[in-house]
Order: sequence, then structure tokens, then C-alpha cells
Amino acid sequence: MSDNAPLAVVTGASRGIGYELARRFAAHGFDLVINAEDDALAAAAEELGAAPVDVRAVQADLRTEAGVEELYVAVTSTGRPVDTVALNAGVGQGGAFIDTDLDDDLAVIDLNVVSTVRLAKRFLKEMAARDEGRMLVTSSIAATVPGSFQPVYNASKSFLQSFVQALQEELKETGVTLTSVMPGPTETDFFRRAGMLDTRLGRMRKDDPAQVAAQAFDAVMSGRPKLVTGSAATKAQGIADRVLPDRLKAAAHRRVAEPGSGRKAG
Repeated sequence: MSDNAPLAVVTGASRGIGYELARRFAAHGFDLVINAEDDALAAAAEELGAAPVDVRAVQADLRTEAGVEELYVAVTSTGRPVDTVALNAGVGQGGAFIDTDLDDDLAVIDLNVVSTVRLAKRFLKEMAARDEGRMLVTSSIAATVPGSFQPVYNASKSFLQSFVQALQEELKETGVTLTSVMPGPTETDFFRRAGMLDTRLGRMRKDDPAQVAAQAFDAVMSGRPKLVTGSAATKAQGIADRVLPDRLKAAAHRRVAEPGSGRKAG
């Protein structure tokens, strides 16, 4: 890796929003350390390497402490300061809470919440010591909604939203910025992996991950604290969610996330 280019770390970078984020960083001259747990990461690294930047791929499962450590060691082995970290890796789980497998629910927490805390602890300490750096955390518009039939996922994103805003206050007198982005339903592999293809939410039209990533990139580079990303419809939903009662939001979420709701609507 070159010592001259800035270095960015992107998790969940094999496809979807994470891949598009990495592509934006590469287009702006950042060298990259990218991570995902699936085999698609190698192809993503090859595609990103077509830009005149260096790309290092670290295939590791961030749901585990060992996976987090593997990624962190790979980053520190570059011997370079990290300019920007995009903690984007996340997974969902659809279905009624009393019916889902506990291990699947805990995997959502391990990836969305625990790995974010572990990596933020490491990277923010270093950034604060240097008095510079940027961190992007991919939350979700789901953070604002009680997630009937997605209870653990929505709650995990609520955690991230609160976590980032608290750290913004703690670090406000430093040169470190934190940005939380809140996408709506986006055209990624999320709904298949979450077992939600038979829901209205899984079948509805979704935002373009390239658009979401472009807005997220601009937000983190400008130090913006929070942004609902995606289409005008998603941004309008974000505004509405600020004022609607939680009970109504939970009921509305049930209508689109309940298993079989996509067949009922069709």
C-alpha cells in the first residue's frame, strides 16, 4: 500500500451499500481495507482494484471476537493511520420473536451491535490520540420504528443511533467526527438473508445502493452528524417517523413485515 493516499476501512463491503461505499472511496483516491465474511469479497476486491488504489481484502466473520481481531490486526499491519472507518456490516432477521431461533437473534446483535462497539473502541481511541479521523456507522430508518416481526434488528439499529449520538457529544472538542446514516429499504441481499421475501417490505420497490452510498460518502466526508439516505420517499418517511406515535409505527411495521404479508398484498 502507498503511504501517500488516505486509508479507509469498509466493513460489509462484498456487495450492496458497503461495496458502493468502497467504490466511492476508491474513486476519491483512498486506499482500502475491505471486509466481509462471504466469498464474494474476493471479486469485490478485484473490481475495486481496477481503480488506481491499493485494496486489501480481509474475509472475516465480525460476529466473532476472533473475526474482529483479524480485521483490526490486518489494518494495523499496514502501519498507516486510518482516515475513515465505515462500520457498515449488518444483518437482519425477520419473523415473530417467539418463533425465530435464538442463535439467529443473537447473531444480529453480535454483528450489528457488538462488532460495532468493538471496532469503534479500537479505532476511535487511535483517532482521538491523533486528533483527527472520521467514522461512519450505517444505522437504518428502522432505528426510529418499533420493529414488529423484526424486533431485534430494529432495536439493534436504535442502539447504533443512540451510540453514535452519544459519542458525538463525547468527542465534540476533538478533530474526530462521527456520522450516522439511516437508509430505508435498499436493493441488496438483506431481505433474502433475513428470510423476508414473502413480506410486503421484501417485495416493495427499494432504493438504489449506489445512491445511498453516494449520500453517505458525502455525509461522512463533510462531518455531517446524521442523514436519512436514499430516495425522496425514504426521506419523507424519516420526517414522518419523527412525529408519529410509536404504537402507530409498530402497527404499520407489522403490516409490511409480517410473514406472508407480501402474498396477501399480491
